[in-house]
Amino acid sequence: MIEQLQQYAMDGWEIAKAWLLSPAAWSQFGLLVAAYVAAVLVNKHVTPQVERILTPKDDDTSIIAKARRFVLMFLPLVLPLAAYAFTAIGESVTRSLFGSGAVIAFGKRVFLFLAIRAFARDMLSDPFLRFLGRYVLIPAGAAYALGLWPFVTEKLESTVVPLGNLSFDLWWLSKFIVVGGIIFWFGRWSNEQSTQILKQQEDMRPATRQLAIKAAEIAIFGAAFLVLMNIMGVSLTSLAVLGGAVGVGIGFGLQQIASNFISGIILLLEGQATVGDYVELDGGEAGTIVKMTMRVTILETFDGRWIVVPNEHFITTRVVNYSDQGSANRYEVEFSVSYDTDINKVPDIIEAAVAKHPAVLTEPDAPDCELRGFGDSGIDFAIEFWVNGIDDGRNKYTSQIRFIVWNALKDAGIEIPYPHRVVEFRGAVPDMPKTS
Repeated sequence: MIEQLQQYAMDGWEIAKAWLLSPAAWSQFGLLVAAYVAAVLVNKHVTPQVERILTPKDDDTSIIAKARRFVLMFLPLVLPLAAYAFTAIGESVTRSLFGSGAVIAFGKRVFLFLAIRAFARDMLSDPFLRFLGRYVLIPAGAAYALGLWPFVTEKLESTVVPLGNLSFDLWWLSKFIVVGGIIFWFGRWSNEQSTQILKQQEDMRPATRQLAIKAAEIAIFGAAFLVLMNIMGVSLTSLAVLGGAVGVGIGFGLQQIASNFISGIILLLEGQATVGDYVELDGGEAGTIVKMTMRVTILETFDGRWIVVPNEHFITTRVVNYSDQGSANRYEVEFSVSYDTDINKVPDIIEAAVAKHPAVLTEPDAPDCELRGFGDSGIDFAIEFWVNGIDDGRNKYTSQIRFIVWNALKDAGIEIPYPHRVVEFRGAVPDMPKTS
């Protein structure tokens, strides 16, 4: 390897000496300088105009504005690509006049390498793409600029990696990684854009929106997989055996995952429970639905904890939905009054007091005070009332109504009873101690 590197170094030195001593080479150097100066002038005059025309307002979030911002990302490539284009024109002229153009061709490759370097360093923000740009794209551009690209590809093609009955060369693996990374990055970007567009469709039911988002995600990444297989020359018929194995795995080891997946589709289609609803499951789990995926539903309790519930539980067990898109809920507060009270006055007093609470509704029913029974210490009543929301977390409806009932009874002079106990002595009454 050392001898081969020495040979490459000697060949490079000979080429450099030939360039330095050749008048044609100096003319090509002059064309390279002229091409770079022309590219600088184009970049100086064109870039500000493009920025002025394409830069949208800061608060503009439309699709057109996003497209304009996307185009603006490529402005750092104007200078090296313009130099590459002018150099390519100079190369064609030189080869047509003098029959040679090795120097200007080398300069053209260098300008292309500078464009690749600017693209990988300044434009790629995704961590995976930055990794590909730094360790794959830039080295490949450097090899191409130095004229080593045929040697590199030959070495990669000749290095075969055996994998059981399959085998592939490193060149195919490198293309698979690069092309696959780009395709799936574009798929993820497309999925983010489609998700934002679907979330803005307020006319759609929340469950339908979630289902459309998941369907778009499956369609986008499925298409990305098919495109990748087609580009890499992988026959889809060869995946039939793998698909059969996956089917057997789902039938035996992944049946719970498949059940939760299908249950998630049913939930999104029926809309029995959706994001924002407060639900309580038969197993005791209760909370507000904050996220629904194809496999699980996430509940957030009022103390800030998240409960991950498999979607199958929403289909096979009893689920109580307290919200149902913001419908009202009925609660009641029990209380007692003394037997000395005129109970005919109690309902009017309590109903009027509770109706003044700002959260208490008059529809579907106004506050209703009912006589529930005759207890050991007092007469039992209950006030029923309707409110929007759940009586938990930041809402303390029941506690506030108890305060209202207490104050209303006090203002009306009605006694709230408490248990009395009568002590009966059998036989003689004991002597009480005398007090001085």
